[in-house]
Amino acid sequence: MSALTPEELERRLGDPGDATNPYGFAAAVARDERDEFPDELCAELVRAGFHLNYLPEAWGGAFESFDRSLTLVRSAARRDVNIMPGTMFSIIAATCLQVHGSLEQQLRAAEILRGGGAVAFALTEAGHGSDLLTNEVRLSPDGVLSGEKWMVGLGLRAEAVYVVARTGERGPGAFSAVLLEIAGVPRERLERLPAPRTGGMRGIDLATLRFHDTPVPAGALVGKQGTGLEAAVKAQQAVRLMSMAGSLGIADTAVRIALDFAADRRVGRAPLTESPWPRRELSVAAAALLAADAVALSAARGVHVVPEAFSVWALSAKHVVAEACDELIRRCGTVLATRSVLREGDRGAGLFQKLQRDSAVVRVIDASTLANLRSYAGQLPTLTDGEAAPDPAAVDTVFALDAELPPYEPTRLDMFARGSDPILAGLPQTAAALADDLGEVAVLARRLADAVAGLGELVRAAQQRGADPSALVDAAERYAWLHAAACCLHLWNANRDRSLYGAEPGSTGWLGAALAFLLARADGVDPRRRGDLLTPALDAVLALRDDDRLFTAAPVRLATTR
Repeated sequence: MSALTPEELERRLGDPGDATNPYGFAAAVARDERDEFPDELCAELVRAGFHLNYLPEAWGGAFESFDRSLTLVRSAARRDVNIMPGTMFSIIAATCLQVHGSLEQQLRAAEILRGGGAVAFALTEAGHGSDLLTNEVRLSPDGVLSGEKWMVGLGLRAEAVYVVARTGERGPGAFSAVLLEIAGVPRERLERLPAPRTGGMRGIDLATLRFHDTPVPAGALVGKQGTGLEAAVKAQQAVRLMSMAGSLGIADTAVRIALDFAADRRVGRAPLTESPWPRRELSVAAAALLAADAVALSAARGVHVVPEAFSVWALSAKHVVAEACDELIRRCGTVLATRSVLREGDRGAGLFQKLQRDSAVVRVIDASTLANLRSYAGQLPTLTDGEAAPDPAAVDTVFALDAELPPYEPTRLDMFARGSDPILAGLPQTAAALADDLGEVAVLARRLADAVAGLGELVRAAQQRGADPSALVDAAERYAWLHAAACCLHLWNANRDRSLYGAEPGSTGWLGAALAFLLARADGVDPRRRGDLLTPALDAVLALRDDDRLFTAAPVRLATTR
């Protein structure tokens, strides 16, 4: 089957604003009210081959690149983000098997997934959360599993499950992985129970798996003993790329609802989009959306070029995208006012409520905000230690949208970033060289360069005896926002000859808005203080809305929504 394009998917699923469309917004809200799994929508996506977009060609899939998959997934997720757990939860197990599974295990997983089935991923435990080194589910030397796994995606309907279990006593090497075929396990040895219901993404299949001295067949061990946790942590780097697609899909619809309302609602003779206070709120939302898109797109391309850096890059990008989308939803809710809290009514009232709740789940579904920051804070000293020579060829390949990407190699993912940050290396020099071309935005670029140059000192201070215990985590958050701003600058620089976000080639309006938003967040101040710099983002988003385009750097034509 040839690779499905976002435009083809849009045509196939039709206008989401049509109340009679089973793949539209009204159907999503109705399912949400009933806590219902999106069976019909997921079945249609499987018929379209959507589920193949994360499977490698060797597995019979249609995966080409993460940037292409990112756009495809967010195009579907804008209708209902529940399609992601419905069709893509198996990406974690699949990536683990690519990293260290045997050929036989890979072929079996490919067979299940090509047919639209699921391979669940069982890692976390209710009593330990993100503190994975304290997990208790144990695989005994004689091949018996005991204990309980929590919040297992598609655990109720999966045909197989990848389980990370304790086989030793201390450290990451104390955990191994097994691939269990559910059909081969006696029911009394494996209980599959619904997990606690979530406030958002209602109706998705999350399970509690209880292993009662479950026999593990010979040959079920994945990779070498002691490599299970390492493979799982590496695989989650790829998962975070796809979770960003979910955040962006939610954000696209939230902004569209707010713009539709604001364009029609008038205060005196002017629509809300022209009234100063609502316009400022919408400008913040638009700048947050464009910044999040640029960050996610950069990461989706970067994993092909420098996957070794993704133990930090994936985490920092996930943080920025989730936080930016959370903020833009709040800004949109402020403009919608009472309509943002209604469960039913016109102008997407019930839908906006669902988006708010869904976004809160996506924000934490693979790691909490604090766990996300803490997991890479310890790597900052290596990344910010001294001057590093930039790699212009790698940077150009990542950010030039017409540059051909090398094949994705999941085996190159690493537990720890080694060497300097490939995106921040040489940034002060880059900003100085672009000063004449950036015009008024050059001031923001210089601020970014100065902030990046000060990261090393900030990290060193956080490591000093007597420093605030939260200082290194605070530095990790500042790093994330500055890294995101650097991605925006590189994206603009590498594509000056093409239109981005529907603007004229070389236009700096969207860049200035994105930098102003990201630098404000890095400094811990309200982005509204730079409202004058954010308005070009709103103008760009309004133009894309009027043209029925996805809010992304290379806009996609959408099924008619108005």
